[in-house]
Amino acid sequence: MKPASLFRTVQAKLIIVYMLLILIAMQLIGVYFVSAMKNSLTSNFTNDLQEQAELLSVMSAEKLGGDAEAGKNSVESLGVIINNLFNLSGVEIQVLDASGKVLITSLSTHADYVGRKNTQTVVSRALQGISDNEEYVIDEDNERKRVVAKPVIYNSKIVGAVYIVASMNELHDTIGRVNNIFISGMLIALVLTAILSVILAHTITQPIKEMTRHATAVAEGNFDQKMPVFGNDEIGQLSEAFNYMTSRLQNALLQNEEEKEKLASILTNMSDGVIATDETGQVILMNRRAGAMLSLDEDELDSRDITKLLGLDPEQTESFAEGSIQSALLEMSPEEMATTYKVRVTFTPIHRREFGIAGTIAVLQDVTEQEQLEASRREFVANVSHELRTPLTTIKSYTEALDDGALEDAQLARRFVGVIQNETERMIRLVTDLLHLSRLDNKEASLRKEPTDVLEMLEDVTDRFSFQMQQKHIESNIKVQSGIYSVLFDRDQIDQVLDNLVSNSLKYTPDGGVVTLEARLTEDSQISISVQDTGIGIPKKDLERIFDRFYRVDKARSRNMGGTGLGLSIAREIVSAHGGVMALQSEFGQGTKVTFTLPLVENWGVMT
Repeated sequence: MKPASLFRTVQAKLIIVYMLLILIAMQLIGVYFVSAMKNSLTSNFTNDLQEQAELLSVMSAEKLGGDAEAGKNSVESLGVIINNLFNLSGVEIQVLDASGKVLITSLSTHADYVGRKNTQTVVSRALQGISDNEEYVIDEDNERKRVVAKPVIYNSKIVGAVYIVASMNELHDTIGRVNNIFISGMLIALVLTAILSVILAHTITQPIKEMTRHATAVAEGNFDQKMPVFGNDEIGQLSEAFNYMTSRLQNALLQNEEEKEKLASILTNMSDGVIATDETGQVILMNRRAGAMLSLDEDELDSRDITKLLGLDPEQTESFAEGSIQSALLEMSPEEMATTYKVRVTFTPIHRREFGIAGTIAVLQDVTEQEQLEASRREFVANVSHELRTPLTTIKSYTEALDDGALEDAQLARRFVGVIQNETERMIRLVTDLLHLSRLDNKEASLRKEPTDVLEMLEDVTDRFSFQMQQKHIESNIKVQSGIYSVLFDRDQIDQVLDNLVSNSLKYTPDGGVVTLEARLTEDSQISISVQDTGIGIPKKDLERIFDRFYRVDKARSRNMGGTGLGLSIAREIVSAHGGVMALQSEFGQGTKVTFTLPLVENWGVMT
């Protein structure tokens, strides 16, 4: 670890803070203590000097104030007293007369000072009667000294002065030793503080380091590790909170992942297409259905503008940019598909707090079949209205004619009544076919399946139409593959299908034609029954809609023949109810073949 990064760690910061606190505290204490101690020692030292000077001044007063002969002896005795009582190391004591001349000195090395005049300021002040005289001096040897001078008063008369010079080296040596002791103690305290700070910082930073390691593991998706709880203090509470947060985060991520998978599954399996864009209209997400509708892969989504992708016109593009477009009905013709289908696109903006619109969700719904059903419904209603209006108009016209006097002509009245009766029967057939078709659509027509002899059924059909065939000289043929005898289905329903197909063949087959009924087995073991004629056939353009309700190739001719336009629709619904399919093959001018295939029911099938 680099030194610069070391000082950025919490542990180093704690150690430095603790040591600085101790250092500052000890410095403050040391400054105060040393200063107080220095002041105290200096004050005591000065007071001692003052007391000694005062005592010596009292003792010298009588001796300096006597007569001259007695004074000489007194000076000698005073010198003895000074040498015996005031013999202090580093202290020089001088006794001066009233003129300031040195009478006695305690230092033998300064014996030559005797008889000389002391011109110190403190001496002059003392000889003037000022008691408080002291000063701090540094001599030529750079030695610090304290000077004290006291006047000697005898009978209220100044007879001399006491002059004391004391070296302060011992005092400052004492202060220096105390400083050294204090510095040594401070260094020892700093070392101990550093050791204790390391230990204390470790107890704080170790859980933090552990938590950092666990947080990194959690950030990488590893939720199995738990933070150890070392106690009930703030660090322990933080560890418990971290473990709780990890658990909640894991649950939240799991729920988020589940929701994401659900959303992805929903988007993938939606029948509608979904496209998501950013705020600029660029596609960022598209589900599989939308890609299929637009014939695009997910790799082709980069930087695709949704307005160009959907082919919006300029007005719709402007509305999309303004965020005012809600839906649009579009026609799409993918290059891979020959047909055109309609898509309804619903736009829903995505709002984000404080940021406005952050994107758009476009839902693509294929409404081609819906539109076709709607068109079929409208066409069906129109056809029903037309089919009912024609006979009703005819009935009304003939009824009005009868009311206007035709009733009096018996022959004309019978003909009119016959027309009314025919139109009424036509309406009854139409309504009956509609009700039958409605029951088939709603699965209300139950099938009563029973074993049915196929050959017998086909023969019965030709027998029912034998009179019409004889009238038009139409030949009928029945072909049943060997091995087909009895099949399980609803005989009445299948008879209705065959009757409709044979009836259509007879209507559109000219005189002398041939109608063939055939039953055979298919390769996938189903029974196929077909009705083939040699009639006029159906144009190719009408083949796709031949099974539509009310659809007629030749509308006028079909209506005159009594058809309702619902026969083939009913036939196909009956076959579908049996689980089969119906197909039609025709060439215009050559004839038509209608085939329906039915599955063989288990335990019946072909019976021998």
